[in-house]
Amino acid sequence: MSRWTIDEPTTLEFDGVVALRATLIAGSVSVVAGTGRPSVHVDSVDGPPLQVAHEAGMLAITHEKLIEGVLSWLRTQKASAHVTVTVPADCPVSLNLVSADAVITGIHARTQVRSATGDVTLHDVAGDIEANTVSGDVEASGLDGRVTFISASGELALAGGSLDRLAARSISGRVSADVELRGEGRTEIQTVSADVAVRLPEHASTRVVLNSGTGRVEASFPELARQDRAIARSVSGKLGDGSADLTVNTISGNVTLLSRPAHDALED
Repeated sequence: MSRWTIDEPTTLEFDGVVALRATLIAGSVSVVAGTGRPSVHVDSVDGPPLQVAHEAGMLAITHEKLIEGVLSWLRTQKASAHVTVTVPADCPVSLNLVSADAVITGIHARTQVRSATGDVTLHDVAGDIEANTVSGDVEASGLDGRVTFISASGELALAGGSLDRLAARSISGRVSADVELRGEGRTEIQTVSADVAVRLPEHASTRVVLNSGTGRVEASFPELARQDRAIARSVSGKLGDGSADLTVNTISGNVTLLSRPAHDALED
């Protein structure tokens, strides 16, 4: 195993990386797909140094003191770093963050981000994608594959891409999704008090079920049927041949389903 202790701006290069795992308290981490040699560029370190390890293609980045026990150390220490990592596009990525922000671009492999308060930005990421936050927001564009989002109060803003599956659960964080569902793709969104806004192509082939306990439910597709009851409101029906599925359930949030004209490109 090769190991480095880094306490100042540094750049490291590696012969090959097959998986990346990074754990940061504060600061930022950017993961970028590249065709050159994999590298780690540390722009700054505040507090305990970073520990970088590389063994059998596995690249790990963490604050040195985290190895000795997180809880006791966090009470007295400040740990922040700003790091940029370049890896092959097919490199699986796992990030564990407290308040650090993350940007991931061009990765076409399994991607997992767990964050407490840090924000997450995803662009041109494909494969199995999982983002779990407490209050951190997730902003994503150009995704492809299967997406899972779980948060207490963080918001999800998803624009562009072609998905096999989107599963989103939030308590109070707003969920906005403007995507296409591939073939028999499924979208399932659940919130407690958060509003939900979804935009589908005007010629979408999707079975739709939208439910809210006390919030408004609006849909711009006239072929969907509305049912308003004393304790719940719903809009449901089939668009086109109904090959895909869209289900939204919220207790008190508002639900809005919009139609995207065929000429309105997702990336606009």
